[in-house]
Amino acid sequence: MTEPANAFTTPTPTPVLSVAPVVLPAPGRAVDLELRISAPVSGSDLPVVLLSHGQGYSNHLSSLNGYAPLVNHWAAHGFVVIQPTHLSSRTLTLPPDTPGAPLHWRSRAEDMHLVLDRLDAIEDEVPQLRGRLDRSKVAVAGHSMGGHTASLLLGARLTDPDDGTVVDLSDPRIKAGVLLAAPGRGGDALTESVAENLPFFSTTDFSGMATPTLVVAGDKDASAHLTVMGPDWHTDPYTLSPGPKSLLTLFDAEHGLGGISGYDVAETTDENPERVAAVQHFTTAYLRSELSTGDPAWQTARDALASAAAPLGKIESR
Repeated sequence: MTEPANAFTTPTPTPVLSVAPVVLPAPGRAVDLELRISAPVSGSDLPVVLLSHGQGYSNHLSSLNGYAPLVNHWAAHGFVVIQPTHLSSRTLTLPPDTPGAPLHWRSRAEDMHLVLDRLDAIEDEVPQLRGRLDRSKVAVAGHSMGGHTASLLLGARLTDPDDGTVVDLSDPRIKAGVLLAAPGRGGDALTESVAENLPFFSTTDFSGMATPTLVVAGDKDASAHLTVMGPDWHTDPYTLSPGPKSLLTLFDAEHGLGGISGYDVAETTDENPERVAAVQHFTTAYLRSELSTGDPAWQTARDALASAAAPLGKIESR
């Protein structure tokens, strides 16, 4: 039997353990940091993926309860996935005058620093993980606003609109990244509303983002509420940063990339299970190869896409 043009060959998934909420005390933060931890039930020397949620209008997708299509897949294929609920989440119902509101761009990255600082405490809270993490293999991923957070952790910088200082929130413990429909550059690429109301977007600088990263963008993701540049804006983290970088452009994909933020999500404008499967497959392959020297998964996935009769997208690297 001939397989469909975009069928993906992946290792057999393993059962997944998911624990939430895991609470990390965070003095000085508006509330303590709540996490979901998802991991395969067996295995050792497991790489870690920090996942930063986006900021859609659904309440619970922007929290530790979102992104199940990605989280379940990554965990079932050998990764420990850690999901914080950032202060920007509607689930927290914080007062609108909470410092850093509405999007809490700085504290989002600081959440990830705290997670990496407190891996021992996380293992204590989830004893099934004790001794199973490979702390030398850490990646960060983020969708939409979460992509902005991940960019900062990977080395992108911005100028704090409140005091004019250049902010560096990068973390050398993070060895690779995946940016999903992430925001691009500022300046004249932004809509007037964003430039006025979310000025931290205005000075994003990718020139120092040297950590190996896969950028995933949809060629129909216009994001007209954010940018005047159209879908190409979401490729800026690839085109404006130093290598090594890879860009996966998904054909006909919009901001939800087929539905990665949750199963059967009403706000997904381009729901497509096959596209979600592609994101699962290619991000997993990329992370495997970047975090494990000699793993051929990424090259194998690239070759399969290049030879597909009806490919869902294209990949370029530099």
